[in-house]
Amino acid sequence: MTIKEGDRMPEGKFGIMTREGPGSISTQELFSGKKVILFSVPGAFTPTCSQSHLPGYIQNADSLKGKGVDTIACMAVNDVFVMDAWGRERGADEKVLMLADGNGDYTRALGLELDATGFGMGKRSQRFSVVVEDGVVTRLNVEAPAEFKVSTAECVLGQL
Repeated sequence: MTIKEGDRMPEGKFGIMTREGPGSISTQELFSGKKVILFSVPGAFTPTCSQSHLPGYIQNADSLKGKGVDTIACMAVNDVFVMDAWGRERGADEKVLMLADGNGDYTRALGLELDATGFGMGKRSQRFSVVVEDGVVTRLNVEAPAEFKVSTAECVLGQL
């Protein structure tokens, strides 16, 4: 079942890179008592994700945080090393938290998986954005196949 507005985000964990190396963050730590924008991309280093999606959130981070957002997080079905390298390469720094959903467990829990086996990419996440307030979905924007409109930082900024 696909998550929808008004639902509580499922419990789970993401891989993150820490100063000590690979670590994890729970959904409780990420969402509890906070306003979070979580956006997901089909894959790190892929064209639209690298040229538009992640950069849009980096460029608009201050404006989004000015609207009361505590955390902006980018999720992909990639490992923690890839997400860390991609974030560093794109300049995410302290603006966007890079989350690895290495096996796609959280993507499946949300009901937002994408079968990209035809492109040699396996099972991935659909492109989407979600605004979460204290663990509850207040906005959900899932892109139609091959589109990049409703999950952009600019779209979310207009919804806040």
